[in-house]
Amino acid sequence: MPDRLGTIEARVVFADGSARVDRVAVEAPLELRIVAPGARSTSTVLMRTPGEGASDEELTLGFLFTEGLIARAADVVALRRPEGLTGDERGNVIAVELASSVALAPAERLFYSSSSCGVCGKAAIAQLAVRGGSSASSLRIARATLGELPARLRAAQPVFAETGGVHASALFTADGALIAAREDVGRHNALDKLVGWALTAGKIPLDNYVLLVSGRVSFEIVQKAVAAGLPVVAAVGAPSSLAVDLAEQFHVTLVGFLRGEAMNVYAAPMRVTD
Repeated sequence: MPDRLGTIEARVVFADGSARVDRVAVEAPLELRIVAPGARSTSTVLMRTPGEGASDEELTLGFLFTEGLIARAADVVALRRPEGLTGDERGNVIAVELASSVALAPAERLFYSSSSCGVCGKAAIAQLAVRGGSSASSLRIARATLGELPARLRAAQPVFAETGGVHASALFTADGALIAAREDVGRHNALDKLVGWALTAGKIPLDNYVLLVSGRVSFEIVQKAVAAGLPVVAAVGAPSSLAVDLAEQFHVTLVGFLRGEAMNVYAAPMRVTD
């Protein structure tokens, strides 16, 4: 069974026959059973890292928001853990009841989403449309402050410290204060957890915050950032071509290869100051 941080013991065997115990990050399915009054129920399965507190609930809310199924926390009437589950379903199912005002489309995305894919299961290219507007945020952040953020994020990654096997997303203020951080085997899940937390805390849109992700930046990360109203997305790794295009289109400042004061600014450079 995973511990409260979402890790589990694994036996490592070496070529000489010796062995030791290591810890690895848990990857497990989370089934969302979604229903709205007068609509056919739908479901989806996310591969995620479970953890302490409201990790799954945050992931659920963030996913529903960034996918455009809900616009506010009040659109979700209830999140429940169904009773009577057995086997692998125990602890891995959340029933979501949406408000009557939510227009739940026919089950167009009954899908499995792996921890490495944030857009798996889309039925058509048209479904990749981004929900959100161009950022008009006046936020500015100093280059030196940006350079300090990766170390602050690393210090807030207990699962990574245990396993080296998870991604992280974090919110910072313009002066570099860490507001919240979340970890998961899926980079998009870590961001959805963060957005779910912000939605519950009444902080959406996140137009006064900087997002830092621990890995690379691809389409779905910028897509979710736009939905949450984030004006700055910074990453330790590289962006993809679609991430750059999307950031330019929505006036989101996109920073890649953030390592100390070395960085590449790919879009909307006006928010990064010397």
